[in-house]
Amino acid sequence: MANFYTDHPEIKFNLESSPLMQRIVELKENGYADKDSFDYAPEDYADAIDSYNRVLEVAGDITANTIFPNSEDVDAEGPHCEDGRVRYASKTYENLEATRKAGLNGVTMPRRFGGLNFPITAYTAINEMIASADAGFENIWSLQDCIETLYEFGDEDQRSRFIPRVCAGETMSMDLTEPDAGSDLQRVMLKATYSEEDKCWYLNGVKRFITNGDSDIHLVLARSEEGTHDGRGLSMFIYDKRDGGVNVRRIENKLGIHGSPTCELVYKNAKAELCGRRKFGLIKYVMALMNGARLGIAAQSVGISQMAYNEALAYAKDRKQFGQAIVNFPAVYEMISNIKARLDAGRALLYQTARYVDIYKGLEDIERTRKLTDEEKAELKLYQKLASACTPLAKGMNSEYANLNAYDSIQVHGGSGYMLEYACQRLYRDARITSIYEGTTQLQTVAALPHITTGTYSQMLVELEAGEVAAEYESLKARAKAMDAKFNEAIETVKAANNNEFTDLCSRHLYELAANCVMSQLLLRDATKAPELFEKSMKVYLNLAEAEVAKHYNFVKSVDVDAIQNYKK
Repeated sequence: MANFYTDHPEIKFNLESSPLMQRIVELKENGYADKDSFDYAPEDYADAIDSYNRVLEVAGDITANTIFPNSEDVDAEGPHCEDGRVRYASKTYENLEATRKAGLNGVTMPRRFGGLNFPITAYTAINEMIASADAGFENIWSLQDCIETLYEFGDEDQRSRFIPRVCAGETMSMDLTEPDAGSDLQRVMLKATYSEEDKCWYLNGVKRFITNGDSDIHLVLARSEEGTHDGRGLSMFIYDKRDGGVNVRRIENKLGIHGSPTCELVYKNAKAELCGRRKFGLIKYVMALMNGARLGIAAQSVGISQMAYNEALAYAKDRKQFGQAIVNFPAVYEMISNIKARLDAGRALLYQTARYVDIYKGLEDIERTRKLTDEEKAELKLYQKLASACTPLAKGMNSEYANLNAYDSIQVHGGSGYMLEYACQRLYRDARITSIYEGTTQLQTVAALPHITTGTYSQMLVELEAGEVAAEYESLKARAKAMDAKFNEAIETVKAANNNEFTDLCSRHLYELAANCVMSQLLLRDATKAPELFEKSMKVYLNLAEAEVAKHYNFVKSVDVDAIQNYKK
């Protein structure tokens, strides 16, 4: 029987191989304090890793044998709106019940609330597998990650009321965008009014493009400060569907991710409660919410890439032309090897980012109960910076790779790939949104630029270069270091120009330089540890990355400030 975990040993490798996992588990388990209170809490590091593997095997079984077989029916039926409520596709309910019975909800939440207390790294592995099976269903399931924001910024009463419900299988959404406020969330105008008589807040207005918008529990960005028009007037609220006041006006008719309802919502005196402090909704809470969502989209993108590879390889092995399987044709096997190389490189970046997030979140959680030592404060600051730097790379590049890999998967299928009975066309449609929602690739570039100019990525590359590689990879390591040198030279060229418009024009090129260099170094590291898994991909990816680095380097070096006008219309 198929299993999306055991069938893909690369996921297990990324879960277990990093020395950072020791620190992650140590922080998450806080001295294994739960072992005397919960019979499923681990007693030591080995026990924790064994627990992760057991749950991931269950998730791998469900994704392969329930969610994936349901995916085409869900895509064809989709959700629909009935009397202001969402009705999922029928088999989506089967998927929800399967994940609920398996305990795959509240994965990262503390055990005292009914969660599994797993690190983000393990949650990311489940997320990737569910996305591989059905990216639309992944959108519904993965929004449980919104509970991280409520856990971080809500009070203990809110945690005790809402977190157990999510751990029991209730769904969530984040209601941010509006008809006139897409990427520019400072323009959000949904009105929040406090009633002294009722001692609660009421929300009025419209939200648009809300994924899973008829969920049980919503985190809502709304304007709490009358007369304001910028981000300083926005607060975060919790809306409970049980209280009523929000109706679904319509479900968007989308190109892909059909299983996931994208809703326009109408708030009419919807009772809500403040989450955290007033005025911090956008400047602090939404940023935390979005960073978690962006890591989730990176995992979704890797899942789509994995299935694009699976479908392309299976078809190429089965399809015969001119007396042999087309997988033997260089034009075909090059495409398939490129898909796999981009998949492995993007996955390495995804899990490296998840590990950074785990360490700083683990330290933040400990800080809620005691003061951190000076060493812990320095560690927290370092990993916050690394997570902030790597999240836009992981989200942006993996979403771009998902689009490219889905495109190539159709190309491997030829004319058959254009037919609706083949899964690759669904992957192609599902992939397209990944580089748009939760911040376009252009916005990921904006988020990454400060880390480019201040040297965060350059320092990461120095540390990665210092790692040992297998002797037979020394020449490959030298090629990777030469790419890093071009990246640093490109940065200096942009800095020397001292022109903001020129910097902005070059930013996407610097972004992709950084990403290609970082992923090349990560794959070199992984191939040294597990050549049976990554050597081929590492060699193929290095060829691809060298070409990309040369392209972006040449752009930065050849375009001068005076040429900016050529790009304006």
